[in-house]
Amino acid sequence: MVDTIGHFTFVLHSHLPWVLNHGVWPHGTSWVNEAAAETYLPLLIELYELVDKGYTPTLTIGITPVLSEMMVQPRFKDGFKNYLHEKIEAAKHDQDQFKSENFQNRAKMAKFWEEWYGKIRSTFIDRFHEDIPGAFKALQDKDIIEIITCAATHGYFALLPNDFSIDAQIRTAVASYKRIYGKDPRGIWLPECAYRPAYKWKNPVDPNSKPVERKGVEYFIAKNNLDYFFVDTHLTMGGLAQGVYAARFKLLKDLWKQFMASYKPVGEIKGRTPYSPYLIHSSEPIAPVAFFTRDEKTGILVWSGEHGYPGDGTYLDFHKKHFPGGLRYWKVTGAKLDLGAKMEYYPADVPGRLDENATHYKNTIKGLLQEYYNNAKKPGIICAMYDTELFGHWWFEGPQFMGRVLKWVQDDPELKLTTAGHYLDMFPPIDQISLPEGSWGQGGGHWIWLNEWTQWTWERITECQKKIKEIADKYGETDKPDLKKICNQLAREELLLESSDWQFLISTWSARDYAEARVALHYENVVKLYEMAKAFAEGKNIPQGSWEYLGRLEIEDNLFPDIDIKWWAGKQ
Repeated sequence: MVDTIGHFTFVLHSHLPWVLNHGVWPHGTSWVNEAAAETYLPLLIELYELVDKGYTPTLTIGITPVLSEMMVQPRFKDGFKNYLHEKIEAAKHDQDQFKSENFQNRAKMAKFWEEWYGKIRSTFIDRFHEDIPGAFKALQDKDIIEIITCAATHGYFALLPNDFSIDAQIRTAVASYKRIYGKDPRGIWLPECAYRPAYKWKNPVDPNSKPVERKGVEYFIAKNNLDYFFVDTHLTMGGLAQGVYAARFKLLKDLWKQFMASYKPVGEIKGRTPYSPYLIHSSEPIAPVAFFTRDEKTGILVWSGEHGYPGDGTYLDFHKKHFPGGLRYWKVTGAKLDLGAKMEYYPADVPGRLDENATHYKNTIKGLLQEYYNNAKKPGIICAMYDTELFGHWWFEGPQFMGRVLKWVQDDPELKLTTAGHYLDMFPPIDQISLPEGSWGQGGGHWIWLNEWTQWTWERITECQKKIKEIADKYGETDKPDLKKICNQLAREELLLESSDWQFLISTWSARDYAEARVALHYENVVKLYEMAKAFAEGKNIPQGSWEYLGRLEIEDNLFPDIDIKWWAGKQ
């Protein structure tokens, strides 16, 4: 019998902010429609086709609570079907146009798009019964994949001003997961892989605040019965923090240059490895919490659009689109070429390149695991951590690449596909180490989320956390149904205000106006509901317009039906 030299798992992070009823295009529901059509359903198709062929395409995938809540909404399902219909009609329109202009290859490609979106639509409706989370759940129920959770609305733990806000984010997430996926989650993806240990913390945006003792993030992971989380390479290993976003956002890369002068990387730490989990050292008496580390060597092969596989000239170009339908007919051609120099895309050229790239990736996996096995005398694990949307949305051929890798790793008798939870059960860690504060952002710190453009958002969050704590402590145990409705909607708006997406979109300029408007909106909602809750509790008359306002919010922002304002009350 051939020995197993190591285990491999894709660790995917699927996330979008709450956009239902908050715009359509270019910012709003178009985001979730694109991700569902280009990433989530193509990935499901690959996984189910492998299962149909007798394979077990094991991987670890995070689907954030806010994304799960969106995709179970009837509004999403109806809007998504309309979106797919529009894409199919756009492809038909393009076929007529290109034929009349004698662009024969583009006409064939337009036909390709008609059939491609048609398959996505029929799969969504007929095979998955309009239930994307349910399709992932079915794979988990068969023990093929493991679904992990995240913070409820992707709140950035390391900068949230109070411990109760971290606990509420996780508690809401666990309740949502149990309702949608039918069991308790075991693992959690920390938003932006941002970890903060326990120490005397001072709010960086409140000059009048005094340092207060804060618990480490692991305390709230353990408190909510989660077993493990993930961190970026530099938190475990030390050394230069490469970050994962600069390759996709040129402006972010340029901005980072301004900060390099003051950035001092921690020296590399000897004796540690990214190929084995550790237990996190905590100053609190908590249940053991493990963590896995991102493998940087496989990561760069996909994250980098310039040096990685997605930058191959054969693949479909992300940026150049044909209007009015927005379909794409050109290939990357060259990573640094302007849009006018892009050449036409030929799908027939793609399978060979995918074979080459997937073979190289699989061989890279095996080489790294073989080296670790030779040194450690035991099989390690590679956690290849990516945003799920890289596969399909940013890199159109990505799901096909992933399907090949999963198939070929399983075909290799010396390698095993696994999930983080399964590996933890087989090889429970015994070594306990401390981690520094940091994230997987450029430089490994918080500056993408806290800088001169985003400071005001944290000031609003700080103000609103004081308000929700006051309401939770005073009225969390109320038996008045109307007051409970006000308080729980206040909690939803607070969670939406805390979404780290707003700071990220502001800093990258990718949807700055939209993000700033969303912060302002949810801040205003929290303030109004706070005043409404106090007035109602004090027996004051509430105008009819205020009740209509509450009713509108309960329709527009109706995520987390199990939410309870009590989760913000008391001492943590």
